[in-house]
Formats: sequence, C-alpha cells, structure tokens
Amino acid sequence: MKRLITFLLVSAFLTFAVNAEVTVGAARTDYYVPLLKGKRIALLSNHTGMVGDRHTLDLMLQSGLDVTTIFSPEHGFRGNADAGEHVSSSVDPVTGIPIASLYDGKSRRPSKETMDRFDIIVTDIQDVGLRYYTYYCTMVDLMNAAADDGKQFMVLDRPNPNGMYVDGPILDMKYQSGVGRLPIPVVHGMTLGELARMANGEGWLKNGSKVDLTVVPCEGYTHQTRYSLPVAPSPNLKSDHAIYLYPSTCYFEATPVSLGRGTGNPFEVYGHPDMKGCDYSFTPRSVNGAKNPPQLDKLCHGRDLRNLDNEEIIAKGINLEYLIDAYRNLSIGDKFFTSFFEKLIGRGDIRQMIEDGKSADEIKASWAGDVEKFKKQRKPYLLYQE
Repeated sequence: MKRLITFLLVSAFLTFAVNAEVTVGAARTDYYVPLLKGKRIALLSNHTGMVGDRHTLDLMLQSGLDVTTIFSPEHGFRGNADAGEHVSSSVDPVTGIPIASLYDGKSRRPSKETMDRFDIIVTDIQDVGLRYYTYYCTMVDLMNAAADDGKQFMVLDRPNPNGMYVDGPILDMKYQSGVGRLPIPVVHGMTLGELARMANGEGWLKNGSKVDLTVVPCEGYTHQTRYSLPVAPSPNLKSDHAIYLYPSTCYFEATPVSLGRGTGNPFEVYGHPDMKGCDYSFTPRSVNGAKNPPQLDKLCHGRDLRNLDNEEIIAKGINLEYLIDAYRNLSIGDKFFTSFFEKLIGRGDIRQMIEDGKSADEIKASWAGDVEKFKKQRKPYLLYQE
C-alpha cells in the first residue's frame, strides 16, 4: 500500500552508485521488528520514509507493530510545505493515527498527552548532511524529550548523500537556532544514526542527559558511496546536483539574491534584478513548495551552475565564490547580509572576511582546524567506513 504523494526523481537524479547495493535501516525488519514488539511506537518520518514503494509506517503496521503516534518535521508528513512554513497537527486519514507536527510554530517539544501515548520514538527520515538542514534538529529535539521522559529512541539509518567529506566552521553555540542545534561543521559527513550516537555520547543533549538509543545501520554503505536519493528530501532539493551545491548556495537565503526558489532549478542558479554583466536570467514564480520566493515575478540576472560536474563540486566542498561574486557585483555593502547569515555559516567573523575582500580559499583556510578537530571527535561514533 503506497500511502504518500512522493517526489520521485528517477529521471532527474544521476546515479553514481547502484542504490540496490545499499539496504537502508528501515528495510531491515528482521533486525528491528523483534525489538519493537509489545511497545507503543511514535514514528518520526515523512514522505522520504520509503522502502521501495512502501512507507515504513506500512511495514510496521503489516508487521503487527503498535504505532500510536506519527511525528512530522519541517515540510510536513507529505513533504510539500514551504521551507519554514508552519504545519498543523492532524490525523492520518488511512489509519486514524494522530500526526503531531513538530513544525507548527508552537513548542517543538511534544505535549505530555502526546508523550504518554508511546514507549519508544523511531526515526526514519532522509537527511542531506548539512548543519542547517532541520531534520536532524527535530531528531535532537525528540531525543531531548525522550531523555526527559525516560522513553527509548531508535534510528532507522539512511545514507548521507553529502557523507563523503567534512567542511565548514563548527557552530559557535551563541548562534544556535532552528537551523543549527549542535556544535558541528556545516557539512558534518555523518548519517543521522551516527549523529544521534555522537549527540548522546558527547553530552550534547539537554543538561548532558542521555537517551536509551538503538541505531539500525544500513548495509552496503560507506562514506564514499554516491547514494542517489530516490525521493526528493524537500520540495526545493530536486536532484543530486542541487544537493551537492546546497552547502555552497544556501547562504543566499540570508541575502536579497534569489537562489532559484520558484524556478525549476533551486540551489543550482542564483541572481538578482540588479546584477550586471551576467549572461543568464530567470524569473521566480509562485509554485508549490515556494509560494512566495525571493524576487517573486522579477527578472533576475545571474549565474547558471547546472553544468558544473558533480565530482568537481564534491571535491571543492563549501565554495563561497558564488556568494562573494554576488556580493561584489551588487555593491550594496551592509544591505547585502541579514543576521540569518551567521546562523547558517555558524560563526561571527565570516561576513567581515567577505566584506574585507578575502577570497573563498582564504576564508576556507580559517576553518581548516575545525574540520580536523571534528574528524577526530566524531571517529568513535562512526558506523561506516570512511
């Protein structure tokens, strides 16, 4: 039984590894079903929680498990809400199971009534490995709630499509926010299961508490696997190419520059009505998943990154050349950045470096120490070969 309207991207996604060789945690029912028998289960998932053409919720119910609650993250259970859009709680129309939204604009901690309905929280959701991608933040929030209430926690692990490298500054926790919950680099190179183990082991949960954690690992995955996502993880990450560019283009969210929301190629292009000397242009429109994008209905001039080679993007890592290009082109000084930039980049001095004329490579060198420190720190928590 296929439950969800999914964003299947078979034609758009370039496959660098045979995904059939990777078995995701949710497919390993022989591993986790016996551990969940007799327990009341809350499932954190969304449209990405698929095993072939079946949702993990269906696998659980067909295995006789007692799922009493569904938790939904940013973009909602069906994955079609805008970035940052509040999504109300509801009821699954097929099973009658309550869906508790953790992105409704209210508390991100479940109510006592909700917490009383289950014994264990199971997470099955496809992350993309960026500190500002909010699915892991929701997972950490639920780990905190589970630790507070003595509930167990399980992660059905999935590959990280950006899991092949580590890059970016470690979050200065004074910039902790809804797009940055842990002291990790922008590109942490870990799966959600590994990240959950690290948050637990490093005392990063509230008041240094720990949760009773089980991770069901993937089979056939290493950190060098090029894992092509069969379902778009959110409405504006439509392809592998966009996911690989995301660590370098997301910073435009903190500027007046459009990164292509409201076009067919978000995160793969950027532009502004006042950019000059550009041979590419586009016009953002109101569409599902981007109802009110920046520079709505305005002709933007800028750059088209769609022809960049995937492996070159990966090898470069975080590339601030695009951001620096737009900053210098527009010449609007301190009107270029909003305070959201520090929340995304995670440090307070990067903006000044750009304004001072530093190159992308010079700025990258400033966080090289963070990268090496984090690689050593995360090592005990890795489940897969680097």
